[in-house]
Amino acid sequence: MIETLLGGLLGGAFRLAPELLKWLDRKGERGRELAMQDKALKFEKLRGVQRMSEIGAGADAAWNVGAIETLREAVRTQGEKTGVRWADALSVSVRPVITYWFMALYCAAKTATVAAALTGGAGWGAAVLHAWTEADQALWAGVLNFWFLGRVFDRVRP
Repeated sequence: MIETLLGGLLGGAFRLAPELLKWLDRKGERGRELAMQDKALKFEKLRGVQRMSEIGAGADAAWNVGAIETLREAVRTQGEKTGVRWADALSVSVRPVITYWFMALYCAAKTATVAAALTGGAGWGAAVLHAWTEADQALWAGVLNFWFLGRVFDRVRP
């Protein structure tokens, strides 16, 4: 009787074993399939981020090209005449008027500095030396280079 019982159990075990192995195999396949889908999803996300970066870079480049073209057009049209005499005269006078105005303000501030030093008991030499700073020297070098080197470049250009 034990042999019958043991034979039945072993027969049942041998019959269930392939089904159990198939179930474990399918579970492993589903795990691998899920892992592959996760990797594919990560890859697609990475590709999407890269594509968005490319689109952003392209948009930035297009904007920069447009900005440069706009600036070029603005600079080109700055010197053109409108045909309206008073508007053209006003346009031509803006930079010189502003330059003279700031020169007058600058000279007034330096004169006030020297006057304050003289009022405080300093001599003429000390007052002038203390009023003229390295910043003034750099400013004047820039102004002189702008005006006089600009003329040299204007003569060289056709």
